[in-house]
Amino acid sequence: MRFARRYALVPLATIALATAVLAPPAPAQEKTLKLGGLATLEGVFAKNGEDSMRGIEMALKEYKNSAGGYRIELVKASSDAKPDTAIRAARKLIEQDGVQILVGPLSGSEGLAMKDFAKSKPEITFINGSSAAQDTTLRDPAPNFFRFSSDGAQWSYGLGEHVYKTKGWKKVASLAEDYSFPYTQFYGFALEYCALGGKITHRSWVPLGTKDYASVIAALPQDVDAVYVVLGGADAIAFLNQYQQAGGRAKFIAGSITVDPAILTSRGRAKEALLGTPAGSPIADNWGDPNWQKFVKLYQDTFPADQRFPTPSLFAANYYIATKAALDGLNAVKGDLTNNQAELRKWLSSATIDAPTGKIRLDENRQAIAPNFITEVAERRDGSLYNEVVKVIPSVNQTLNMDRAKFMAIGPVGRDNPKCD
Repeated sequence: MRFARRYALVPLATIALATAVLAPPAPAQEKTLKLGGLATLEGVFAKNGEDSMRGIEMALKEYKNSAGGYRIELVKASSDAKPDTAIRAARKLIEQDGVQILVGPLSGSEGLAMKDFAKSKPEITFINGSSAAQDTTLRDPAPNFFRFSSDGAQWSYGLGEHVYKTKGWKKVASLAEDYSFPYTQFYGFALEYCALGGKITHRSWVPLGTKDYASVIAALPQDVDAVYVVLGGADAIAFLNQYQQAGGRAKFIAGSITVDPAILTSRGRAKEALLGTPAGSPIADNWGDPNWQKFVKLYQDTFPADQRFPTPSLFAANYYIATKAALDGLNAVKGDLTNNQAELRKWLSSATIDAPTGKIRLDENRQAIAPNFITEVAERRDGSLYNEVVKVIPSVNQTLNMDRAKFMAIGPVGRDNPKCD
């Protein structure tokens, strides 16, 4: 009884202090960083946009939604390939949803608008999705806008030579959508093709979202070796189906988005016209490189077969690489986002990303120097189509490996540049 009374007189504060000393420290709460994902989930490129989001989700899954001491929360936003829609969506992501890093946009003219918008938001880091218009980074770049994907002209590198020398096609016509990305693709192809002696005798530019191609098809010349086509999404499917129905028999040369999985897996006769078609692209479906094969498997394992393409599109790959760059950067700087994310941007500017498509680094304008692929559409045993790798070009810069001053003197992309008579 006497012992019990002495124990009862021990101060409660002393007991609490002893308990606190012996107890393990509580784990630190992981901070949250909001990552914005902006892609075209409406309109002509909706299927491409859906695959873009898969690319972001794959990277986040691989990094277990964590980087630099942050739990990464993805906030998605949709555009429709129109610049004003993309900027409204980006503004909401930043001003209402509170994102600190934005990955996107998808389409060419959206990227041009996003570059200018980025200049008004110096506290945010913008990492391009797959937008590939040349002047997004080549002229008057934004210091907080980074593009780890090559542009449309880079995607064309090597295609002009392949068409002229290997295919032997010396005279072609062209058909493309009438906006910044197809201008850029055409520029990259024509610059090389025409320098070798090739002739482009007919150019046709059509509005994005064209549904009736009857008059366009009728105007295509018959005395050419092939038609160079840069149409994407629903536009490409509509043209190719109508071309087949009209009995057209021309050979095609394709822009990168004209032979992506959205078209090669489409219903109807569109894909019949593309077998054997050469293209330039930042990816090749069947490339045997282990990193690419690992990426394809991750894509296939992450999404059910009925919710994805047989292999990832260039949109999935580019958005994955952009997100990976952001996550690698956050880890490298240990989550330091002070001083308008200065340390993260310094790291992004000088980093080499070990991407599924090869090593990628940035130039002085924060534009990718990256591999490129020449492909041809081939058929699998089950009858489905894919892009078979013909040639891998290890490194292509934004001036197409030309002297910068000489390249800049050619002038900006456009309907009539370069000349090729």
